[in-house]
Amino acid sequence: MARHVTMEGLLTEALTLLEQPGRRIMAIAGAPGSGKSTTAQALQTGLARTHPGLSAILPMDGFHYDDAVLHDMGRRPWKGAPDTFDVGGLASVLDRLRTGTETVAVPVFDRDLEISRGSARLITPGVRLILCEGNYLLLDSAPWDRLAACFDRTVMVDVPEPVLADRLRARWSHYDLTEDQIRQKLEGNDLPNGRTVRTRSRPADLVLTQ
Repeated sequence: MARHVTMEGLLTEALTLLEQPGRRIMAIAGAPGSGKSTTAQALQTGLARTHPGLSAILPMDGFHYDDAVLHDMGRRPWKGAPDTFDVGGLASVLDRLRTGTETVAVPVFDRDLEISRGSARLITPGVRLILCEGNYLLLDSAPWDRLAACFDRTVMVDVPEPVLADRLRARWSHYDLTEDQIRQKLEGNDLPNGRTVRTRSRPADLVLTQ
């Protein structure tokens, strides 16, 4: 049964993982706009106070298919849906990171450019805890379910849909989109994807309510 935690409690859990032998991986999942990236960054900042340099963030968004690929697939308008990511690539990187014996270059998504930048971040062997964050990390359907064995602890960031809608609207407004374009992104993609996360994910070990 999932245990509800505060941000302070989540930091305690992360510290416990970090202090265990070997390398550990924590999955931080949630709907678009739930604050997964912010949560992962806050955890890394908190861990750095006592264990500097021993944690690193692996963002799932770095494994977006390129826009050209999505165009060929006929899926460009639905970028961000579960089938628009290279799940096998993410699984392969997680397998490499699990060993902890080599420096691994990982991709990072540039939100301003709306593209993934390959080899944009290096995770060195000295890192003890990987904070992997993304929408579909706990999705209980193929091919995402192959990730289940990759994680030592799982977290779901739980945010009510009206709050998500407000946050996402503010995000897209930053890009000077028209009201119709914003509505399409919200109602045609982001909010349905959020419902997928909420209804089709495996129960997490920990739930962080925001």
